[in-house]
Amino acid sequence: MEKKRISFMENDVLWNALGSMMYALASMILAFFVLRLLGEKEGGIFGFGYSTLGQQFFILAYFGIRPFHITDMRGEFSFREYLGFRNLSTALSVFFALLFLLYQFLKGNYTAEKSAILFFLCLYKILDGYVDVYESELQRRGKLYKTGQSLFFRTLFAVVLLLITLLLTKNLFLGVILMNLCQLFCFYFFCLSPLKKTVAIGEERRFSFEAGKRLIMESFFLFISVFLDFYVFSSSKYAVDAVMGSSFSGIYNLLFMPSNFIYLLANFIIRPVLPRLAALWQEGKAGDFRKEEGSLMKKVLLLSFVLLILAILLSPLALWILERLLGETFYGKMTAERFSFCLLILGGCFYALANLEYYLLVTKRRQKKIFAGYLIASVLSFLTADYMLESGGFFFGSLQFAGMMLFLFLFFFLSEKRG
Repeated sequence: MEKKRISFMENDVLWNALGSMMYALASMILAFFVLRLLGEKEGGIFGFGYSTLGQQFFILAYFGIRPFHITDMRGEFSFREYLGFRNLSTALSVFFALLFLLYQFLKGNYTAEKSAILFFLCLYKILDGYVDVYESELQRRGKLYKTGQSLFFRTLFAVVLLLITLLLTKNLFLGVILMNLCQLFCFYFFCLSPLKKTVAIGEERRFSFEAGKRLIMESFFLFISVFLDFYVFSSSKYAVDAVMGSSFSGIYNLLFMPSNFIYLLANFIIRPVLPRLAALWQEGKAGDFRKEEGSLMKKVLLLSFVLLILAILLSPLALWILERLLGETFYGKMTAERFSFCLLILGGCFYALANLEYYLLVTKRRQKKIFAGYLIASVLSFLTADYMLESGGFFFGSLQFAGMMLFLFLFFFLSEKRG
């Protein structure tokens, strides 16, 4: 029988790759251009709000439930139940973002302008977390390409709109407000409308207190784990902002960006295989599961090795070019951090491997082991991050990041093999 040809617009692998790459590149592009156009201070505020603080509140809205959602192929929970739960987590995320920023403002840590910009950056990321429930359902219904298209175009339009606004007005506050409006428009066009044209999995039950309670029980350890995961991943960035200030935060954030890129590239390899892995595990096909697991590990290891070698070889030239693109005020600030940059890349590689083991543990429903790993890593990060930054600047901060990522990978790897 002749194999059916997949059209360009319905290619799961292609659009998942394009969406993941656009999302990864957006952080680097925006971090660079805001630094270039507005300087170190506002660039630091944007970088911290977009990729660190905003992402922390994204996780509260997201609640760590996507891996459970997209592997729920039996329809244990309906989409309405997932959506009702996400409505609650999103509202809580907005509330706690306001509470945190008000506290920082009243304490004198943040100015009114910084607080306002950070709020709208947090809101943009929280909306990302809300849209995720629709993208997860599209993937569960076999429309991964729609998920990729949503991520690609939402990110692209927001990036272009912000850059145009900054070029015309140099007003970061206005730019982040327009990003939020763009997010809402793209949500309707690329998520809400396409989902209405698909067929639901199982019975479409309405959200109820009982469903919410069951979802919390199923996802609580995942949520706490993902929340702690991001804290561990970003602990050195929090430390830079707290110890060294917004100007240094912008530079460190830009050096850190490729680590995010590695993680997202790894997800491009991992996520399309998750429904198949879940099905193999649920059907008790241990041999086929291990074979698929081994194949994924080899692919992520190869990706990590190639990117690390490229970083070691090309970092002097790449950082020199970056300085020239940013302008005279940045000369020497990037190239001086070559070894810190390579350590951050190494940490990103360890994190990609830890992420693979995380998904394997989720598929096996080993949430408590995941929680234990993140809890230990969070305590270690809390005790070491500020101290490392105060002791050795960016280099020691990068070393702390790489060490924490190695710990997570080894802990999850050993836990998964023993499970």
